[in-house]
Amino acid sequence: MTLPRILLVDDDSSRSQQLETILQFMEYSVTATPSAHIDNHLAPITNDWLIFIAHTCTHFNTLVHSLEKHTAQPKRVLIVDKEHPTHFLASSWAAASVEWPITYPELIRTLQQFTPTDNAGALSSSHPITAHTASVQLTHPPSATVKPAMPQTLSPLFRLQGDSSQIAIVRHLISQVAESNATVLILGESGTGKEVVARILHDLSTRHNKLFVPINCGAIPAELLESELFGHEKGAFTGALSARQGRFEMAEGGTLFLDEIGDMPMPMQVKLLRVLQERTFERVGSNKTIHANVRVIAATHRCLEYEIQENRFREDLFYRLNVFPIEIPALRERADDIPVLIAHFASTLADTHQSDLLQLAPTALRLLMDYPWPGNIRELANLIERLAIIFPNQIIAAEDLPEKFQRLRLDNEQQEDSALADETDDPALNAAEEAMLNALLTSSVPLNHADKTTPNLLLPEQGIDLKEYLNEMEIDLIRQALEECNGVVAHAAKRLNMRRTTLVEKLRKFDLQR
Repeated sequence: MTLPRILLVDDDSSRSQQLETILQFMEYSVTATPSAHIDNHLAPITNDWLIFIAHTCTHFNTLVHSLEKHTAQPKRVLIVDKEHPTHFLASSWAAASVEWPITYPELIRTLQQFTPTDNAGALSSSHPITAHTASVQLTHPPSATVKPAMPQTLSPLFRLQGDSSQIAIVRHLISQVAESNATVLILGESGTGKEVVARILHDLSTRHNKLFVPINCGAIPAELLESELFGHEKGAFTGALSARQGRFEMAEGGTLFLDEIGDMPMPMQVKLLRVLQERTFERVGSNKTIHANVRVIAATHRCLEYEIQENRFREDLFYRLNVFPIEIPALRERADDIPVLIAHFASTLADTHQSDLLQLAPTALRLLMDYPWPGNIRELANLIERLAIIFPNQIIAAEDLPEKFQRLRLDNEQQEDSALADETDDPALNAAEEAMLNALLTSSVPLNHADKTTPNLLLPEQGIDLKEYLNEMEIDLIRQALEECNGVVAHAAKRLNMRRTTLVEKLRKFDLQR
């Protein structure tokens, strides 16, 4: 499937950069330009392009007229508008309009209209756009975003949900090794999605037309594991009433996924090592050697180096498996991906049960992001399914979450109350406030023309709203601290001599982005 190329025309650099990043994440080829430079990009435009225009562009009507002259299909123009986009649908040249900030479901549905749907690769734009408003819209920062998953038809990598740097590294490693036949060892806690990564590796490999055969090495009794892996002949042992293929034979030409390899018994580790070295094996009860053209992907939640020290795992097998390790981060290590995962599960449930998307209040979402998730993604998926059943078509508040989250909520409130009390009782902070007020009262510079960071200010005759003015000064100083610390809240809090939780609360209070 060939995705259309996109020309993004927007004079708002921040919005343009955000939309460009989103589209590139969806694997679209994007060319971004301000409206003043549009003429430099019109010549190569062909019918396989899709054009995004921001309604706020300078000389918008002139821009559209120019595009009509240079493009063979003006119906391939999408308008990005802030308030009332639907009136553009009546225009002869507009294929659709989308409201900014746009939700992921709406963006996906809009773009899917311009994806090839027939053998000739024709691009359809005849389906109507239906209005849709999600509970949480796609805006920065990512930690406040809930977005449904990408369609799996775009790329297997989109099944690995998340925008964090940790997941970006995992995607990069997958892309590097997918097309080779190298053995991959996937490491990570239970529930982090190791089998998802294994399936993505298979789907991106040259073996994708063959079988992906998984087996959980810890779930099969030791006396049956050899038969499960290598198969057996009729009469090889009591109960072997007929010959049977093993997983290696079933996966011939494809991929064998050995899940929880760290739980494999020591005697079986020796036999597996031989198969990996010689690429041959025999069924139980047979002398016939069978060649194995199989790619092996193994996974474990255990620390194999520690298992080796405890004589529970063979060192030579470890080095045979550890050709290309991929470590999957725990969910608590990538909390910013939690909204993405929530929306993915919610979208899946909504499609399955033909229901509305799960809606979470901001306070509930923050609690979910603060929770350590010992069960990782599996635990999160189960919770979302439970909430969707208990609270259909409702906005879920923090009070609606299970008991363990209520304890976390109370702990957070107590910490914040303690932080506020500490801040109030801190003599250094009180002295700073007193110095700032003295500076305001003794200033000789008119307030309306003064730099807020200048201590020499003069109280104007008409008076001032001191609370509002102090809030503005506080906002400016917080912004400066965040900019100096590259958005790291902990560092900015240290710069401002306050607790991190206090600064987080002020960010929420003043609606500041990190």
